[in-house]
Amino acid sequence: MPLIKDRQKKTEDISAVYDMKEKLGEGSFSEVRLAQDRRTQKLVAVKCIQKRALKGKEAMLENEIAVLHKIKHDNIVSLEEIYETPAELYLVMTLVTGGELLDRILVRGTYTEKDASSVVGQVLDAVLYLHNMGIVHRDLKPENLLYDTAFEDSKIVISDFGLSIIIITKCGIVDLQPERALFLSIHPCVSVYLLSAPELLEQKTYGKAVDCWAVGVIAYILLCGYPPFYDENDMELYKQIVKAEYAFDSPYWDDISESAKDFISHLLQKDPEKRYTSEQALQHPWISGDTALEKNIHVSVSEQIQKNFAKSQWKLAPSEDIASLQKKRQNHVNQC
Repeated sequence: MPLIKDRQKKTEDISAVYDMKEKLGEGSFSEVRLAQDRRTQKLVAVKCIQKRALKGKEAMLENEIAVLHKIKHDNIVSLEEIYETPAELYLVMTLVTGGELLDRILVRGTYTEKDASSVVGQVLDAVLYLHNMGIVHRDLKPENLLYDTAFEDSKIVISDFGLSIIIITKCGIVDLQPERALFLSIHPCVSVYLLSAPELLEQKTYGKAVDCWAVGVIAYILLCGYPPFYDENDMELYKQIVKAEYAFDSPYWDDISESAKDFISHLLQKDPEKRYTSEQALQHPWISGDTALEKNIHVSVSEQIQKNFAKSQWKLAPSEDIASLQKKRQNHVNQC
């Protein structure tokens, strides 16, 4: 029985339709390859999924495709076609060629709060669109934010909807504790904790607000080059996040505007009821106004990105600087 009913095109060999080229990335049970349509010569990105690796996770894939079929937004990757062979499933996506967000920051000559604000604003615009359609992404992180083209004025595109869900409850929240365990088992690396909201980690009911928390974490990283939460001990890291314990450390935040800090503070709220919605965040003056500074912070931010994030999917690789900051934070808490 086909995995995706009435949506896929059958083929015995995908290479008859697409010239499959180099690998662009990989996930838990899939890889993404550059491909060229043999008929039109158009370049696309193809997500290749082994069916045997999907056993027990078919519903997740059905959900991802249902979401991708439902959405159309300038800042969200587009699903063009689906092909199925006896052994594999192929999701043909619009190709984005501008590279990952953190990569682009590193090669820039200048980088300012205004640049970070522009990126976050585009992400929020897409998130508001998703939320208005009852969709929660659940996996917003720097490596899932891509530039559409290599041009300097390229737009940002959100990718990877493998963990997204469509909320159908009247109150707009999810009360499925097993989903939390599944979520963490699929992405067991530390980045899950870094981007996950307290209510998700605590196995509480959760909803659209988890995406807004993730946007707050992303905004924090874009302004200093390291995450708001870190500890070498997973349990301590967990405690930091569920308590929403973070700081704007000196000297890394000395040149960042109070408006930017205020924006982040409204998103990194432990209580999802008090956390900014995507609509409220878009109306904050750091996004909609002119409070984002234009001072060049490229040297400081890029230095911290290189120290604290490994290139392999930007998995956290904490430096001595961040470890030292965390010790200072903990000493301050103990003294209080």
